[in-house]
Amino acid sequence: MRFLSPFQLICVILGALFVSSDSIASNEVWALTAFKEAIYDDPNLVLSNWDALDADPCSWAGISCSPGRDRILTLNLSSSSLKGFLAPELGLLSSLEKLILRTNNFLGTIPKEIGMMKSLKVLDLGFNQLSGPIPPEIGGLSSATKIHLQSNGLTGSVPVEFGNLGNLVELRLDRNKLQGTIPGNSNFQSILNGMNVSDSNANGFCRTSQLKRADFSFNFFVGGTPSCLKFLRRSSFQGNCFQDKNSKQRSTQQCGGTSPANSLPVANPEHRHFGNVSRHLHASNKPGWLLSLEIVIGIAAAFLLLFAILTAVKRCKNQPRVVIPWKKAASMKDQKVIYIDSELLMDVVRWSRQELEVACEDFSNIIGSSTDSLVYKGIVKDGPEIAVISLCVKEENWIGYLELSFQREVADLARLNHENIEKLLGYCRESSPFSRMLVFGYASNGTLNEHLHYGEGCHLSWIRRIKVIIGIARGLRYLHTEIQPPFTISELNSSAVYLTEDFSPKLVDFENWKTELARSMKTSGPSGNISCKFSDSVQARQLDIQGNTFSFGLLLLEIISGRPPYCKDRGYLVDWAKEYLKQPEAISYVADPELRHFRYDDLKVLCEVVNLCIHPEPSKRPSMHAVCNVLESRINTTITSEMKDSPLAWAELAISL
Repeated sequence: MRFLSPFQLICVILGALFVSSDSIASNEVWALTAFKEAIYDDPNLVLSNWDALDADPCSWAGISCSPGRDRILTLNLSSSSLKGFLAPELGLLSSLEKLILRTNNFLGTIPKEIGMMKSLKVLDLGFNQLSGPIPPEIGGLSSATKIHLQSNGLTGSVPVEFGNLGNLVELRLDRNKLQGTIPGNSNFQSILNGMNVSDSNANGFCRTSQLKRADFSFNFFVGGTPSCLKFLRRSSFQGNCFQDKNSKQRSTQQCGGTSPANSLPVANPEHRHFGNVSRHLHASNKPGWLLSLEIVIGIAAAFLLLFAILTAVKRCKNQPRVVIPWKKAASMKDQKVIYIDSELLMDVVRWSRQELEVACEDFSNIIGSSTDSLVYKGIVKDGPEIAVISLCVKEENWIGYLELSFQREVADLARLNHENIEKLLGYCRESSPFSRMLVFGYASNGTLNEHLHYGEGCHLSWIRRIKVIIGIARGLRYLHTEIQPPFTISELNSSAVYLTEDFSPKLVDFENWKTELARSMKTSGPSGNISCKFSDSVQARQLDIQGNTFSFGLLLLEIISGRPPYCKDRGYLVDWAKEYLKQPEAISYVADPELRHFRYDDLKVLCEVVNLCIHPEPSKRPSMHAVCNVLESRINTTITSEMKDSPLAWAELAISL
């Protein structure tokens, strides 16, 4: 009887495996399914034909396979308006050559597992909202020729491991928040037009001999340009913190927190190598039959392992609930890590729950409540009065994208600084007991809504109402035109305007987070699956400027009339007022009957502004900059001769001061 050689045995067993398996490895189908589960918003339904039960993903949108349909070569979902995270399981796509996800809204960090994709030639993650450091493992993409990571929020330094990218031709890192020095020998001979350099002392980009195009502009790099990169255009390094007079760099003020000594890239001593580790077998010391037996046993073990994996994947498909890596599970057994972006809140004050508990008298001083939040008043020892909004949410419902949205909300509120905007003083984030709170300054005179509809209306004299109106307009002008990106109040009404002791208005946006949270609780379901369409608050705000202008018009009408936006007797305020706003001779009927004095000319200007702001076509509504110019130029807040002749107006003025 003739025995098969070891090579023949391997061929027979592998042939049997390939005959019994699908054309695409099941773990790659599972990786794509995990990628889809990490996306929580697909407004264009790009992934609608991604069926986890389909073993052949070659017909899925954005997927390209080899001619034999046995390898996935390309995943291209650029400009698809997708929102979500990058799943670490992408690293299982071992045959993928192109990963193109540019111009979407991906959040979170770049998974280090992408460094496992040894066949990857093109990595394009540009124009997203990715944050955190660039993983050193990306330097293990030995086949990569093009890497685009531009226009994100990446931080930290450029890994020195990028010097291992021997085939890299094009690199885009521009428009991020990267710091430190660009890795490469500063005194090394220049690499001109891709010339090879064989010096063993070369490091960083001085080892990437194929590099032809690179862009490092608009970051916070310090030091100097590596001499081996001098062949690049000057514009590739502009907008940084280099001491280079020949290119446009950031101002000293912008670079104040960046120090070369503190920003040098440090190699990670625990850097994992994702390549296959081959073992040297001393075959010469073993007989042939023993070597054949070892090979057969090894392949049989691999077959059993593959069978176990396939069985597990099949069982997982039958489960009603898909667990993804960043979801917070209900039990300790299923507990997963909630994503934290440490860079996002680095400059925001973090309060402890104990501090707020003491300030708010054991959280007994409740000044507001709803189904999803409680608002407490507190007094900090030797500090200001504060208002604390505490989110009412169960820990098991707090999943990764909600945490990231909370962090982005805090960071967005913390950048606001204007006399008519209530200042965010910090946040609280603790796990035991589970707490998510926002800490604002407290305006001690209550809300505008309380003064207009539940207090004595006479306290809001005409002069005070004018002061409130102009203050609100200035605050909105700041939010819409003086900061980038612009900011809008999610629910602009009289309850969002707090008043100080001297009746100066303070705009507060409590409602945005509460709205997002309520929407999430309605759509996430009892298992907490990411199935809701969770709109990004920052992006939504940028699109709602004209909506804010309309709301300002309604608020203006509410202030001058003293009437609520809606009541059962008269219906909607704007419908009631329209007949008077169209007739100049009748606009005096719009004024609050509790007002003992008002200036007709001022009222006429305010009614004109109301008409402009509530125009049915959003594109024809004025900007808040234009509204402010009208109010400040046409309403006279000084003491006029008319007031001098009116003892009642003088009395109101004395009360207002």
